[in-house]
Amino acid sequence: MSEGNITIAVLVGSLRSGSHNRALAELAAANAPEGISLKIVEGLGEVPFYNEDIDTPDAIPAAAASLRDQVASADAFLFVTPEYNGTMSAVLKNAIDWLSRPYSAGALAGRPAGVIGAALGRYAGTWSRQDTRKSIGVAGANVVEAVEIGIGTGALGDEGVATAETAEQLGEVVRVLADEVAVAA
Repeated sequence: MSEGNITIAVLVGSLRSGSHNRALAELAAANAPEGISLKIVEGLGEVPFYNEDIDTPDAIPAAAASLRDQVASADAFLFVTPEYNGTMSAVLKNAIDWLSRPYSAGALAGRPAGVIGAALGRYAGTWSRQDTRKSIGVAGANVVEAVEIGIGTGALGDEGVATAETAEQLGEVVRVLADEVAVAA
């Protein structure tokens, strides 16, 4: 755990410019409670699909090494996921695969993690959030079920996800996630 402030690494599963999920992550970072820092992990679209043959000290791709470096000092994780064909995006699943290694000692092992997201559809991405929780749990994260926000993007107004209500909800789930860091310490 980092000294003083709690650091939460934020992984966004959408690469689309103008993504509601990216906007949600940025809103969470901008409205983080005092003493909590959210850092959005960049470059997920550059990370090659996980392949154990290239996950060696001599062969690890620079983008995969950068992913691991960006989260190395994180106290907790926040995954922000869209829903593609009823599940999380491939880019997010790939990041989880890279962060789950080495087996039982990857970056996610033993650290609190929560999942939120925005998606089109009547269930606001429920399936993708459930699948993400399952995947990070199997990867060793301590899944914080109380971190739960699902925004239906079909009903958004002109301000998108950037509403006062959403900012308040984000502040609360970030606080819940940070509280889990203290419990784990």
